[in-house]
Amino acid sequence: MREIIQLQIGQCGNQIGTKFWEEIAQEHRIDENGQLIEQAHEFQQYLDVYFNEVNGNRYIPRNVLIDLEPGTLDSVRASRYGKLFRPDNFVFSQGGAGNNFAVGHYTNGTEILGEVLDVIRHQVESSDCLQGFQLTHSLGGGTGSGFGTLLLSKLQEDYCDRIFQSYSVFPSIKVSDAVVEYYNTAVSVNHLIENCSQCMSIDNEALYNICTNTLKLKNTCYGDLNHIISASMSGTTCSLRFPGQLNSSLRKLSVNLVPFPRLHFFTTSFAPLTSRHSMQYRSLKISEVSDQMFDPQNQMCAINCKQGRYLTGACLFRGQFSSSEVEKQITQYQKKNPQNQVQWLPNNMKVSQCNVSQRGVVNSGTFVGNTTAINEMFRRIYNNFQAMFKRKAFLHWYTNEGMDELEFTEAGANVQDLISEYLQYSEINDDDGDEQE
Repeated sequence: MREIIQLQIGQCGNQIGTKFWEEIAQEHRIDENGQLIEQAHEFQQYLDVYFNEVNGNRYIPRNVLIDLEPGTLDSVRASRYGKLFRPDNFVFSQGGAGNNFAVGHYTNGTEILGEVLDVIRHQVESSDCLQGFQLTHSLGGGTGSGFGTLLLSKLQEDYCDRIFQSYSVFPSIKVSDAVVEYYNTAVSVNHLIENCSQCMSIDNEALYNICTNTLKLKNTCYGDLNHIISASMSGTTCSLRFPGQLNSSLRKLSVNLVPFPRLHFFTTSFAPLTSRHSMQYRSLKISEVSDQMFDPQNQMCAINCKQGRYLTGACLFRGQFSSSEVEKQITQYQKKNPQNQVQWLPNNMKVSQCNVSQRGVVNSGTFVGNTTAINEMFRRIYNNFQAMFKRKAFLHWYTNEGMDELEFTEAGANVQDLISEYLQYSEINDDDGDEQE
């Protein structure tokens, strides 16, 4: 079995990760104590990908919950699904990171690194054939950015042949949690470029827009944002967890979605995006699902996809669709919107299909796109980072923790290079290849 280990880091990472386990536990008919509610082969066939079986017919998540302060993990323990998680897999310290990348990466984070690696090693040794690691974290805070990137770099040394997939929450200009979050984000992106195989880029600004404009929620809370992210995570992992006509894996996704090593930052969208109250009244056809998947308003990244081009994409459908119908819809979209895709990559839309519907939805779809328009988000990060860094504002908080100023300079240059690379492939003339021949 191709197992996956989930790493939940920091407050945001643990809240998202816990919501994800709630979602897939219910999909696999597992209750809050890890017991199977329903005996059905289709729900149990690939349970070992994310769950360990213990004491006969009890399933516990294959995950590690990490934070530099105990508050969030205490909340997870006290939640409805708190008993589902193995107590030994909770790793925390008392210091906290105080929204400082350097504290998570160089000082407080290093104190628990050995313990975290031991817990992960135990999970790896209990796996038959480890497929890779799945990381949930925020880039704006100190623990998710600092310790998250530290852990990634160490795991990359020990398990360099495995896939590292991250669900990274990027900060929003409109909804800001800290002044220094663009320092944390820029330095984190510098590490993600080198050590991550595929990064699902989730933007708080886009999530708030979805809640306000699409779901029509009056008072948006973090629970609503986590609900949207968990639906997207459930969609991107469904073909790993259930049988289907066209299955996928983490390695297949990487091979098909990453045309150049550094360009592995993806945007995701989910359909149908409807409020929880009206979800039971909707059953979308394949054409409506595919239209919503490509709709810019459903993107979980605050970018204008029409300003760039899709290098590659993966369309992950769930429900009772025929494979010919799915292929037909994707082909129609590509023919109608040639300006949104690079023409020098043939068949650049990968399709995966899972027969088991998502909880509460008959037909649904998740789209993972590698679009050059994502440079818009990186430009926003770079501009805000550079505005503070050229005046050396707040820099002493980082240098006092042992961080070198050169690391900020390198991070800024690397993010700028990434923006240039995306622009370069966005502007390539589609006829260039023909002229060279």
